[in-house]
Amino acid sequence: MDDIVGWARAAAYMGAAIAIGLGTLGPALGQGMVGAKACESIGRNPESAGQVRTAMVFSLVAIETLAIYALLIAGALILFSAR
Repeated sequence: MDDIVGWARAAAYMGAAIAIGLGTLGPALGQGMVGAKACESIGRNPESAGQVRTAMVFSLVAIETLAIYALLIAGALILFSAR
């Protein structure tokens, strides 16, 4: 019985590592793309820098929530595997 519990814990830890690894890859790429496009837009039209910056910040907040969800899932896997 202890062997099964050990394998289940190992699987939960691996699942948490995969969840946080893949769950942060997408948002990191998305944030880089948003920042690059915002810089391009400001470079082409400097007068709209305030509007572009505001839209960029709201977009980054929305993207960052995906990474936070991945962190919560990984934390839940680790927390519930310890029981």
